[in-house]
Amino acid sequence: MQETPHYLAVIVLSGLLSVPTFTLAEPYELSEHDVTEPKAISSNTVSLFGVKLGDPEAKAVETLETLVNRKTLGIKVEQEATFIFLLDQRKPTGPMAGVRIQDGKVDLLFINNRFSHRTRGIFRNVLNSESPDDIRKILGKEEYGDENVMGAILAYDKQGFQVNYLGKDINIEFSQPQ
Repeated sequence: MQETPHYLAVIVLSGLLSVPTFTLAEPYELSEHDVTEPKAISSNTVSLFGVKLGDPEAKAVETLETLVNRKTLGIKVEQEATFIFLLDQRKPTGPMAGVRIQDGKVDLLFINNRFSHRTRGIFRNVLNSESPDDIRKILGKEEYGDENVMGAILAYDKQGFQVNYLGKDINIEFSQPQ
C-alpha cells in the first residue's frame, strides 16, 4: 500500500484552519435568534423567515407566502417587480422587510425600523438607534461610509451588510460579503 505523504495532511489541515471564522458562524434567523456579537454575523448565515441569500425565486416566494397563512404573524406579502415585500398588517405604510430576486435567486435581504419589533439580537438595537454613532457603538467601526446632514451609510462589506441611517428611518441590507 502506498502511504499518504505527511505534507498532504498538513496542507489539508492548514486549509481548514484558514477558513474565516464568520463562514463557520451559526445561522441567524432575524426574527428568532439573539446574536449579540457583531463579528459573528455574516450575510451568508442570515435568513428572513427562512429565506437566505442564494435561494431560488420559487423557494423564496413559497416560503414567504406561507406567512400569509399564519394569521397570528399579521404579515402581508406583496411582490412588485424584483422585490417581495413584507408589510405589517397593523400599519401597512410601507415594507418592513423583504427580498430582491435577480437572475432567479435571492441576492438581497432587507429589514428596516418597522421590523424592529420582530427582529432579535443586535439588529433590534441597530434599528432603534438614535444616531450613526449609536450604530457604531453596537456594530463597531464601519469599513467605509458616508455621513452628511441627510444621514449616513455605514458599510460592513466583509460581513455582507450595510446600514442606511436617515434619522428615524433605518434600513439594513444584506448581500454577499465582499
